[in-house]
Amino acid sequence: MDEESQLNQPQDQSCWATLPDVCLQRVFWWLGDMDRSRAALVCRKWSQLMYSADLWRYRAISFSGRPSRFHTPEFVLALWYVKKFGRYLEHLEINFPNPYSAVLTKKFQVIMQGLLSSLGKSNNRLKSLSIQHLQMDRLVWKNSIRSSFINSLSFFLTKMGKHLDYLNLKGARLTVEQGCYVLNSLSYLKNESMTSELNIEDFFSHHLTVYSNPQFNKTMATFHNLASLTLNYNCISDELLENLCENNASTLWNINIKCHIHDPHGQVIWGMSWSKLARHTTNLKVNFFFERIMKYEHLARILLKEIPVSSVSMRTCYFSDPDWSMRPTLLDLLPTFRHTLQKLTFEFINNHESLDEELYLLILACRKLFYFKIWAFLDVKFVERILKSQEEGQCALCTLKVRIYTNRYETNEEDRMLREIYRKYRKLIDSELNYFVIAYPMM
Repeated sequence: MDEESQLNQPQDQSCWATLPDVCLQRVFWWLGDMDRSRAALVCRKWSQLMYSADLWRYRAISFSGRPSRFHTPEFVLALWYVKKFGRYLEHLEINFPNPYSAVLTKKFQVIMQGLLSSLGKSNNRLKSLSIQHLQMDRLVWKNSIRSSFINSLSFFLTKMGKHLDYLNLKGARLTVEQGCYVLNSLSYLKNESMTSELNIEDFFSHHLTVYSNPQFNKTMATFHNLASLTLNYNCISDELLENLCENNASTLWNINIKCHIHDPHGQVIWGMSWSKLARHTTNLKVNFFFERIMKYEHLARILLKEIPVSSVSMRTCYFSDPDWSMRPTLLDLLPTFRHTLQKLTFEFINNHESLDEELYLLILACRKLFYFKIWAFLDVKFVERILKSQEEGQCALCTLKVRIYTNRYETNEEDRMLREIYRKYRKLIDSELNYFVIAYPMM
C-alpha cells in the first residue's frame, strides 16, 4: 500500500467515542467544574451528557476566602454552579471555616444571599442542606451582616422546608432568639416540620441555658418526623423529652448529645422522662460526647440509668486535673449501661492514676461492645489482655484503636513489645479486628 492511500484511509475512532453513557457519566463525576466545562466542548454527545442530573445532585462548596492567582475564586464558581445546574441539586454542603475578617464575612453574606435566592427560584428537589462552622458570635460578624444572612437563610428555609429531609447547622453559634427564628422557618404556615435529621450541635452560643427558654421548647414542638437529633446538653429538658415522645415516638431512633465544659449542664432531668421516651420509641440509641467533663458527680447527674446509652465518648482535650479520678466512672457509672453500650471512646491525660484494670473490666462487662478506642497512659500488656480475652470469646470487639502515652521521648521498648503482641495474635487480628495500636511520647 503506497503512502498516499494510507493517508486517505479513515482513522479508527477513539475508544472514548464508543463508551456507554453510564460509563462516561461515571468518569465525568470525578471531574472538577473547569474540567467538566472543557469536556463539554469535545462533542455534542459529551455536551448533552454534561447536563445529566446525576452529575449535579451532590455539591460541597468551601469558602476559604483566600484569593488565588491560578484558580477561579470559589465565590464565583458557587454562583456559576447554582445558576447553571442548581435545578438538579439534591444535597448541598457549604463550609466557611474560620472567617478571619469582617470584609470576608460580608462577601460571604452577599454571595450566599444570591446563591440561596437563585436556588430558591430554580430548585424544588433539595433534600439535604449543611452549613457548618459559621461561628456567628465572633466579632468578625457585624450585626448588620449577621442579620442579613439569617434573614436570607430563613427565607430560603421557608420556601424549601417542605422538601428538606436533612438539615445541619452545626457551629452556627446564635442567640436563642436568632436560632429559633431560623428553625421556625421550616414549619412556616404549617406549624410542623417534616425534617427527619436535624443537627444543631453548637447551634447556640456557649454559656446559654437554652433548656430553660420557652421559645426553644415551643420551636422543637413543631418537629413531627425526627429520626435523628444532634444537639448540646444545654438544650435538654423534661419538656423537650416530652415533646419528642409526643410528636416523634414513631420515627425517632437516634439522639446525639454533646456535653461541653463551657455549656451549662447543671439542670435536673427526671429519669422518668427518659424512661417514658425510651418506652415509646423503637430501639432508641442515645450517644454522649463529653469534652472536659470528667468529674464523677457531674457525669452521674447526666448519665441516668434510664437512658438507653449506646455510645460514650470522653475527651480531656489535653487538660489534666489531679483532682478528678476516672475510677468511679469506669467502675460504677458506665457498667450501668453494660447491656446497651456498643461504642466507647476515651482520650485521657491520666498520668496521675493507672486505669488499665478498670478499663479491662469495663470491656468484659459490656457484652455488646464492638468499638473501643482509647488514648491514655497505659501499659502495653493492656493490649495483650484484650486480645487474649477476644481470642477466648470473653469480648466481641470489631475495632480496637489504642494510643499508649509515655513520659519518654523514645518508645523503642514499647514498639518492640507491640510487634511481639501483633505476631502472637496476628491470625486473630487479621481475621476479626480493625486494629491500630501505637506508642506515643507525651513530652
